Amino acid sequence: MTQVCIVGSEDVHLQYELLSRETARAALSTYDITEPFENSLCVETVSIGAAVSLLNDLNWYLVRFADAALVLEPSISDDEWLSRDLARDVRDSAVAPEETGDHLAIYGVEEGRLVEPMYVTRVDGSVPSYDLRDVDETVVVRVGENEFGR
Repeated sequence: MTQVCIVGSEDVHLQYELLSRETARAALSTYDITEPFENSLCVETVSIGAAVSLLNDLNWYLVRFADAALVLEPSISDDEWLSRDLARDVRDSAVAPEETGDHLAIYGVEEGRLVEPMYVTRVDGSVPSYDLRDVDETVVVRVGENEFGR
């Protein structure tokens, strides 16, 4: 199953904002919602295409209430997420799945919350260590070349 994770902006309560609006609530109504990180919303979809379609349906809300939209596609990686833009490019065959691993945004996880991303490239096939602050763990997100360092 492909997962979609939407991370809310710091100044909003993401689940409230999405579920209090009829259109977003309807788009999410068939999914079981989890919260893997503080102020996030995660659902499982059947494919990367369904994940991108769901994010497209929620775009109006994402622009206003989200800092990030991530997709975890197990056929590409079991533990490295794709940015929304990169997931769309893979779905549209603009980028081959095996070409998605060079540019990364590594988020720190501090007290259950995703914190500032560090933009890096893989070094000899390895993910560099997160060094912006001491964190409990990290989340690796593959990003497109055009998103690198935003």
